[in-house]
Amino acid sequence: MVEIKTPQAIEAMAGAGAVVARALAAARAAAAVGVTPRELDAAAHAVIRDAGATPVFLHYHPGFAPTPFPAVSCVSVNDVIVHGIPDDTPLRGGDLVSVDCGATLHGWTGDAAISFTIGAPRHDDTALIATATAALHAGIAAAVPGGRLGDIAAAIGAVARAGGYGIPAGFGGHGIGRRMHEDPHVPNEGRPGRGLPLRPGLVLALEPMLLAGGDDAFRTDPDGWSLRTVDGSRAAHVEHTVAITADGPRVLTIG
Repeated sequence: MVEIKTPQAIEAMAGAGAVVARALAAARAAAAVGVTPRELDAAAHAVIRDAGATPVFLHYHPGFAPTPFPAVSCVSVNDVIVHGIPDDTPLRGGDLVSVDCGATLHGWTGDAAISFTIGAPRHDDTALIATATAALHAGIAAAVPGGRLGDIAAAIGAVARAGGYGIPAGFGGHGIGRRMHEDPHVPNEGRPGRGLPLRPGLVLALEPMLLAGGDDAFRTDPDGWSLRTVDGSRAAHVEHTVAITADGPRVLTIG
């Protein structure tokens, strides 16, 4: 069931979203050569804890996973697309890192992700991240009353495909509110003019995932969580929680 949020609920979600934005900023600030993904996770956790919020990823256990998620954030490195479990492998110069994080504050949830490089970036990684970000912005721009869910999906997919990038099938954004994952599912590719009508109060987490090799194929690591490109190419993942309002889209996951 799709829940339409009140203006008061959207304000509360903006509070949760601000915590998520600060947590991601802390993780990025901590990232450097020799720092581990587990340390990035600890930096994000400290922000969430100090805000009096609850990390929604920690112990999250969807049906596809064999075990609950053991961390506050997903830290995905290089060819890991999403759901990377933070570990103690030191980051190296040139690594491409995606951090995905969610938090609940006063009963409402925010969810966002960023991608960045460690040290001097490779040109291909810069282009990949820039295209993922442009796809996210295109999806946000399409999140307006009177549109359709397919308009958002088509906008994201058009930017990704124009760049020559792959899109993992079956993965995309989602509704969000009191829970991290609510209806509807938001594909990262689709046909405009199709799907759920967009109306004020609908809140969505939009999250393009782009594969540099252009192939859509992925595989799941033995941990049951990490999704990895089959061809070994790198991936980028960016995300914002966005409310559809009468005045246009409002991004809720900003500091």
